Amino acid sequence: MAQRTYGRGMKIAISGSSGLIGTALIEAITRRGDTAVRIVRSSPGPNDVLWDISAGTIDTEKLNGVDAVVHLAGEGIGEAKWSADQKKKILESRTLSTALLADALAGLDQKPSVFVSGSAMGIYGDRGDAKMTEQSDPGTGFLVDVVTAWEAAAQPAIDAGIRTAFIRTGVVLSTKGGALKEQLPFFKMGVGGKIGDGSQYWSWISIDDQVGAILHIIDGDLSGPVNLTAPNPVTNAVFTTALGRALGRPTFLPTPKFAVDLRLGKEAAEAMLFWSTRVIPAALNDSGYQFMHPTIDEAFEAVL
Repeated sequence: MAQRTYGRGMKIAISGSSGLIGTALIEAITRRGDTAVRIVRSSPGPNDVLWDISAGTIDTEKLNGVDAVVHLAGEGIGEAKWSADQKKKILESRTLSTALLADALAGLDQKPSVFVSGSAMGIYGDRGDAKMTEQSDPGTGFLVDVVTAWEAAAQPAIDAGIRTAFIRTGVVLSTKGGALKEQLPFFKMGVGGKIGDGSQYWSWISIDDQVGAILHIIDGDLSGPVNLTAPNPVTNAVFTTALGRALGRPTFLPTPKFAVDLRLGKEAAEAMLFWSTRVIPAALNDSGYQFMHPTIDEAFEAVL
């Protein structure tokens, strides 16, 4: 295993480095004095790791000796309506990339100390107001199947003795991407509102805590599933009211279900916006992680 030198010249490899979370993570890694090594599909820089997921190839020479690997790559679930082809792309962009990376790490002479592999709270499915922790059983549905297969694809890294954590991420709050960026124009115009009856739980996390929690996992000893959500999930109605309050705008116009069905397709809209998933970050809490933004009002104040 590579010697761990947290915040003192540590080398951290990141896939999905150009995405919302990857970009913020690289900035944080650089600020604390570590080196970010990007895993890219094209136009690699001198320190980048080149991979080709479809061909099953990766530059293992540049991976050898990195201290940690954070895997964030994957097709966005809201990029297009869920046709059969799009579902295949969502699944395989996660499972094939994870398997390729896990196999590569397992075969290195100098293995990383930790592999932080992307995951999602979608594994819990639609569970009403029941509190979900890392010990809760998976739900049912397409996203559940995707996340289950996604996590299973990392098994070679686990078998090789690499500490592996699955970051089951909630709704990441940032003005630079994700659901909040799409909502903001409507809320700023005063036409934003709850989705449906607003009773469904949305488990969220600020971008700062998303990045902070990933670094906490790297620096600590957590392994297995880790819920990356704030400790105070709220219903969509509460989320909507808090966002309107932060912007000083009314939120009395509800978004009808048919509108989001038309935009995303019925199946995707149901899973992404109407599933009620009340997730508690038990592993992070037990490990001593201190949330910067534990409540939705604090998160919106910081993000906006």
